[in-house]
Amino acid sequence: MNKLQKYGDPIAALSIAMRATRADFWTAMPGIIQSFESAADRPPTCSVQPAIKAQVRGIDGSVTSVALPLLVDCPVQFPAGGNCTLTFPVAPGDECLIVFASRCIDAWWQSGGVQEQAELRMHDLSDGFVLLGFRSRPRALAGVSGNSTQLRSDDGATYIELVPASGVVNIVAPGGFNVMAPQVTFSAAVAIKGLLSYLAGLVGNGVATMNGKRMDDMHTHSGVQPGIGKSGSVN
Repeated sequence: MNKLQKYGDPIAALSIAMRATRADFWTAMPGIIQSFESAADRPPTCSVQPAIKAQVRGIDGSVTSVALPLLVDCPVQFPAGGNCTLTFPVAPGDECLIVFASRCIDAWWQSGGVQEQAELRMHDLSDGFVLLGFRSRPRALAGVSGNSTQLRSDDGATYIELVPASGVVNIVAPGGFNVMAPQVTFSAAVAIKGLLSYLAGLVGNGVATMNGKRMDDMHTHSGVQPGIGKSGSVN
């Protein structure tokens, strides 16, 4: 026992009472995703295991560490606004930050808008939100670019990159790059370094040149003779 407690020090008693109050004052802590759920009729939620253990003092004064309970139905935050959302896969084992609301979120979660408090609880483990992307040192993200903004895979092999200094956007996709749109418009010159294949015809205007030869309706052939002979090469 602390000697200040032993001699009835009122300041010590107040300090202990305040510390006990803070023990139930949940603000934020890291967590580990256990499962993720998303459906058309409900926003995405997850079950998450708090990654910091709690200390419990026994009757004999001894202190033991215990795991906090699994938190279920925690709303998951994806960057969003203006009818646009950035989503990504959420897998068991992903690390996150759990942020606890200062008041009960049940009524708001169920109905949206401005609601009454369903229960008069404060800073409770039941009212956690999950923010993705936080990492512990063993799960550090390698190769973070210092001069560009990237949407990338963790291994860095696949990414879309915006380089503000040069005004360049780079796309690296080892598995392929697919575009599905009724029409794709390029407003400037296009340079293709690999093979160009087209499966439904080719339509265009202007001069068509291949290996330095005009291949449009203005090209001519040498050695043209009336009859069944073949013309010469393209001029």
